[in-house]
Amino acid sequence: MNAAVSGLRYRLFGSISNSLLTVAMLAAFVMLLPPLLRWAFFDATWTAASPDACRANGGACWAFIHEKYRLILFGRYPYEEQWRPLLALALAVVLVLASCSLRFGWRMVLGGWLLGTAIILLLMRGGTLGLAPVPTDLWGGLPLTVLLAIGGIVCAFPLAVLLALGRRSRLPVVKSICVATIEMVRGVPLVSVLFMASFMIPLFLPGRLQVDALLRALAAITLFSAAYLAEAIRGGLQAVSPGQEQAAAALGLTYWQTSLLVVLPQALRHAIPAIANLFIGLFKDTSLVGIVGLTDLLLAAKQALADPQWRTFIVEGYVFVALIYAAFCFFISRYSRALERRLRNER
Repeated sequence: MNAAVSGLRYRLFGSISNSLLTVAMLAAFVMLLPPLLRWAFFDATWTAASPDACRANGGACWAFIHEKYRLILFGRYPYEEQWRPLLALALAVVLVLASCSLRFGWRMVLGGWLLGTAIILLLMRGGTLGLAPVPTDLWGGLPLTVLLAIGGIVCAFPLAVLLALGRRSRLPVVKSICVATIEMVRGVPLVSVLFMASFMIPLFLPGRLQVDALLRALAAITLFSAAYLAEAIRGGLQAVSPGQEQAAAALGLTYWQTSLLVVLPQALRHAIPAIANLFIGLFKDTSLVGIVGLTDLLLAAKQALADPQWRTFIVEGYVFVALIYAAFCFFISRYSRALERRLRNER
């Protein structure tokens, strides 16, 4: 307890600059917190029959969220079928939590993901088992954001591993291709990659061959994430002692056996913080798919604010969306820290 208090005192008042900054932050906190609480809770309107009642109270109008939450969460998905994306979202969250628990073997996790992905696609798209068909251009809101984030990182991971190993390869052709791919993709913003995948690729395809817009966006996110993830994995590979590879070679293991069974597990352990940061960035970057016509969570909130009666409550809409993003990103960051601490203890 004394050590914790001493550490906190050092962080807050360890120097003159830290002391001044601490006092300034406390003063700002005391000045801003009471009006913020009045606006967000005490004077807020939680349910209202019309926007005029919100304006009369003067506080936050959370009645806007109560009125438009289905549009924000599910976008333009048919109203009477919105139980399907809700169930698909719940199944995706369950699969992620089951994978994070580390209580199941990789075969069970892989089988669960294959079966779960098929069920999620069946629920979202429909067209069989009595489910009405829903085209992908009507998918939107939080389920689309989560599916793009999970699909992007899952599809990008094996590609990133191959790119990272190829960049360290002794074969000049393989190394050159991997280096060129990584540096070219990392040299442009995600917006450019999305535009290329959504608008340029269809121009080079035959007229009869059309790729779904959602798949094109997912391919762009996968390629972009794989390039950055490959560099994080390569950093983890460089942290592994060369003696590990030499010991594996002495035991008669092949290159792929050495890479997959000896080197990569240790490299991924070193790269956990970087991978978590990339996944958090990817989850937030899914909002960029709105520029290519996909209704993600942020664009769905903008569509909800397009209602002339509720247009003035833009702060409440963006606060609601920000809390959703913050909740998901907080879970990712906390899980990465817990996983890193667990692996360090086991080591």
